[in-house]
Amino acid sequence: MAQADDLIENRTFDELQPGQSARLQRQLTLADIQAFALVSGDVNPAHVDPDYAEHTRFHGVIGHGMWAGALISSLLGTGFPGPGTIYLSQSLSFRRPVRVGDTLSVELTVRDKDPAHHTVRLDCRVSNQAGEVVVDGLAEVKAPTEKITRPRAALPTLHLFHPEGRLQAWVDALTPTLAAGGPVPCAVVHPCDEGSLRGALDAAARGLIAPLLVGPPARIQAVAAAAGLDLGGLPVEAVEHSHAAAERAAALAAEGRVQMLMKGSLHTDELMRAVLQQPRLRTGRRFSHVFRFEVPAYAKPLLVTDAAINIAPTLADKADIIRNAIELAQALGVAQPRVAILSAVETVTPDIASTLDAAALCKMADRGQISGALLDGPLAFDNAISAEAARIKGIVSPVAGQADILVVPDLESGNMLAKQLEYLAGAASCGVVLGARVPIALTSRADGATSRMASTALAALHARHGRTSPTGALA
Repeated sequence: MAQADDLIENRTFDELQPGQSARLQRQLTLADIQAFALVSGDVNPAHVDPDYAEHTRFHGVIGHGMWAGALISSLLGTGFPGPGTIYLSQSLSFRRPVRVGDTLSVELTVRDKDPAHHTVRLDCRVSNQAGEVVVDGLAEVKAPTEKITRPRAALPTLHLFHPEGRLQAWVDALTPTLAAGGPVPCAVVHPCDEGSLRGALDAAARGLIAPLLVGPPARIQAVAAAAGLDLGGLPVEAVEHSHAAAERAAALAAEGRVQMLMKGSLHTDELMRAVLQQPRLRTGRRFSHVFRFEVPAYAKPLLVTDAAINIAPTLADKADIIRNAIELAQALGVAQPRVAILSAVETVTPDIASTLDAAALCKMADRGQISGALLDGPLAFDNAISAEAARIKGIVSPVAGQADILVVPDLESGNMLAKQLEYLAGAASCGVVLGARVPIALTSRADGATSRMASTALAALHARHGRTSPTGALA
């Protein structure tokens, strides 16, 4: 159907002829299934419960049958015949299931016309990408008699706030690639609560890591028994308490027996202190933390650094913080990430130290001291993530409005930003500490098992990437 994207134009009764047809194409996403369930109230577990759906005859989640019917209605109402059409009846036969990722082609063909009542019957056929018919039927409509051309309505953007679901979908997509290379040997440090133990077991079940549990065996067994978890004969490195667990895990990493660490139920400073005390784990870089966020209102994943380790980083610290984040972005498949160095304003201001740091960091990038990315700063938060805000302020930048990495001025601002994204913007998050010879999956004690597993996947991805990196895992 050849028409401007911003206009909707109909076909009148007189323009329609038997045999004439029109088409549209649409790919089914998980978000489509969730949105349709929310709007319709149809929460049949075959559509929204993966565990249940796996044990049905379809062996996985399928789309609602009426989603295909809605696509037929869309084509009838917006172009064939289009505005002015009155739906009279619709028959549908459902031939095959539709799954996430399937691309549906909807074809409507005029079967016949009734001049006395201006009604039209149309054959409806919906096929998948393999050309198989999934839905077919017959629609009867009262076609418009007057030509109508209207601007396409601007609708609000629909954002689905389901952080755990977004993390789960990301890990699901990542799992085949990571599992293909074999599990990464990982020391799980003091997994003495359900969240950390379950996260480690889930990651192991997916083939992401080969866990070595480091902690008091009796406590680990008690946690597993209380939560109904099966340790499945996983090896346990016996130590008495969390301090000893941190020290032993760091030693295992220094010896090359594990290629990553996963924080369990101990304080971050306990673990980081133990890592810092191992000279063989140091790379000459500052350790830093990177959050990976999926924000519903942002078009791509967003890395935020450093919001957990460095309280008031110096210029040299920030250079390392950026280098660490660039490596992670590249491990995630972003060949040349766009780095926005944040401040309160987008101009260099002597009274605001973070703007001076931002300018210096950009000059360091110009001279090759920081490589592999596009840097710009200082940028205020709105300019970094909104192209419209940048345009209004006259900012011409390859980074503004499309940042992959946000570098915060200090831990306080970063921590507040991270928590705002998570608790107010519905973002899904996971995190990792970089700068050592091995990555460290670092989570909050408030994080659930899904977030812990995602952090583990993030660290495992970096461990694989790091085998060829200057700060990579020990061979």
